[in-house]
Amino acid sequence: MAQIFDAPSKAILRSQIAEHIAETDKNDRRENLPDEQPLPPDRFFDRELSWLKFNQRVLELAEDPDQPLLERSNFAAIFASNLDEFFMVRVAGLKRRIDTGIAVTAASGLSPRQQLRAISDQAHRLQDEHARYVVDHILPALAEEHIVLLGWDKLTAAEQERLSRYYRQQVFPVLTPLAVDPAHPFPYISGNSINLAVIVENPNSGKSHFARVKIPDNLNRLVPVSDLTEDESGNVRYGFITMENLIIAHLESLFPGMIIKEARSFRVTRNEDIDVEEDDAENLLNAMEKELLRRRFGPPIRLEISDATSPFLSQLLADQLGVSAEEVFRLPAPLDMTVLFELGGIDRPDLKYRPFVPTTNRQIAEVESSRAQDIFAAIREHDILLHHPYDSFSTSVQAFLAQAAADPKVLAIKQTLYRTSSNSPIIDALIDAAHAGKQVLALVEIKARFDEDANIAWARKLERAGVHVVYGIVGLKTHCKLSLVVRQEQDGLKRYCHVGTGNYNPKTARIYTDLGLLTCDPVVGQDLTRLFNQLSGYAPKSSFHRLLVAPRTVRLGIIQRIRREEEAARAGKEAWIKIKVNSVVDEKTIDALYRASQAGVKIDIVERGICALKPGVPGLSDNIRVRSILGRFLEHSRIYAFANSDGPQIGEGPMSGPEVWIGSADLMHRNLDRRVEALVRITAPEQVQELIDYIDLQMADTTASWHMQPDGTYVHVSHAEDGSLLPDSQDVLIKRHTRRKSGH
Repeated sequence: MAQIFDAPSKAILRSQIAEHIAETDKNDRRENLPDEQPLPPDRFFDRELSWLKFNQRVLELAEDPDQPLLERSNFAAIFASNLDEFFMVRVAGLKRRIDTGIAVTAASGLSPRQQLRAISDQAHRLQDEHARYVVDHILPALAEEHIVLLGWDKLTAAEQERLSRYYRQQVFPVLTPLAVDPAHPFPYISGNSINLAVIVENPNSGKSHFARVKIPDNLNRLVPVSDLTEDESGNVRYGFITMENLIIAHLESLFPGMIIKEARSFRVTRNEDIDVEEDDAENLLNAMEKELLRRRFGPPIRLEISDATSPFLSQLLADQLGVSAEEVFRLPAPLDMTVLFELGGIDRPDLKYRPFVPTTNRQIAEVESSRAQDIFAAIREHDILLHHPYDSFSTSVQAFLAQAAADPKVLAIKQTLYRTSSNSPIIDALIDAAHAGKQVLALVEIKARFDEDANIAWARKLERAGVHVVYGIVGLKTHCKLSLVVRQEQDGLKRYCHVGTGNYNPKTARIYTDLGLLTCDPVVGQDLTRLFNQLSGYAPKSSFHRLLVAPRTVRLGIIQRIRREEEAARAGKEAWIKIKVNSVVDEKTIDALYRASQAGVKIDIVERGICALKPGVPGLSDNIRVRSILGRFLEHSRIYAFANSDGPQIGEGPMSGPEVWIGSADLMHRNLDRRVEALVRITAPEQVQELIDYIDLQMADTTASWHMQPDGTYVHVSHAEDGSLLPDSQDVLIKRHTRRKSGH
């Protein structure tokens, strides 16, 4: 593979980043107005503790009796998966910075060690609450519905015989017991694997020994105890035993002639953050592959052990793994509650959300009905605003790229790829286009966390097919969601564009709420052409008209618009701001929102995850409300809406009234400073209103949501005063799209 970055490009990048930082600082500086008071130093919540509050809201969904039971089980698994990633990345990164002496005081005012202690206290409390709730409530509730997690001693003789046969044939051959003694050092424990710590005694010498058995991670952890059977009442029983309990019941086969004194499960979480020095990497791909190999051997940062483990065995594990007492989590078995994901395949629709089938976007469907499928024709008639998963991804974005690949009039396709699915139809479309002789450019982000291996494989597959593969700008992740199709038409070349808030991933598009714009507006086409040229070549001075692009203009553009609302409010005009994002962390943007609130601007924020802003604080943020939405779909779209516009020229003429943008950028440092992000302005009045109405729906007091309080706590408001359930905004949108499909 050719060298990706040469010396001149590194020099250009260093100059460009330095210029960007200087320009941002200059534009963000603001002299206090005569009547302005300095903002209080304690005006930010801690980022990491706010994330733990988000995961607590996920846990509250698992504890919510109004949710279907198997969905509650799924939320419990999501909580566990979220917490794993939090430790692997955020806690690991903080510990690494503390150990290397580069950690700094957080914007919240907490020192690094104060932050780590607070995280540890909260994480211990939450993980203990989670594990005990699953064991004490969810598993018994599942058992009442004949979905039963059984111990070996609860099985019938026939079930034990069947499972013993399965163990001998399928499990025993792949197990490797590892002894620890002077000739055998303590083995490497891979991150997130389930293991058994076993104490065995030699009956001849009376000496005890330690051994470790790794639970195979290429077999399901929930083993069916028998074929599905009906009881006297006609109920089908789904019985399971965990793989670790099955192995414990057969440990004598691994240690024949030894006495099993103790066998307990344990699990290690390791530092799996990636840190590539790209500027010094001759080949980013090779550097990333080496870093991925190193990640497997990152230091332990959390040890989970069964709460039944003896003090001796607990101390032995902690000593051998080098973890402190604060890093040990004693929990009821089973450990690693992501195992509950395996219950998702059970055929019990009465315990799940009602099935939902996405519908084809109305504008696309109307053109399809008259001219067969022609997405280009639909786009030529009008910009198309997509809202997934309510609008089908496969019949819109996926079909757009498939049609482009097959259309002989299409000359070129340019595409960003941050995350996609296995057997991706998006990748297939790009390969088909390259085979058809089209110019195809794929910008693959190989630093997308935990998708690095998959994206490296995609990059190499695309290159073999003749696709031009590039990896963006050194030092910046390319996170924007962009497609550009160049088509030869009667009146010349026309550019068809897609700008989205979510990944080009058909699987997540069914469970994430995201927005996208399909347009052939020549202004957007010119903007995307310039942006792709900047990403694949040398174009550091590119300017854009209907896009805001990070790291240069997203923060600057948003703050300018916040200040415009502030000025409007001070002048006695109507002024409001409506924002929907995943997280709100960036201090400069938060300060601008505080100032706008103080001027009388009404500010509504819908956020899913982290919020460092303090809403409703007298004198600081009286006019700011923050709501959080969690549900069957993961809220992932980003919308920035402002009451006023300064009337810039957009396309054919000036724009006035509300100004609305959608795109890939959250209000976080990484999005605004260390990633290439793109926001596109929505110009069709009915689409502008649709997005404003969407935020208003989620902010309404009559919609179920979590209300953030001035002290940072969240109150789940799910019932009306009369005790009735408040409507869920996702259910409302499902019903709307279902009615559209039926023509009502």
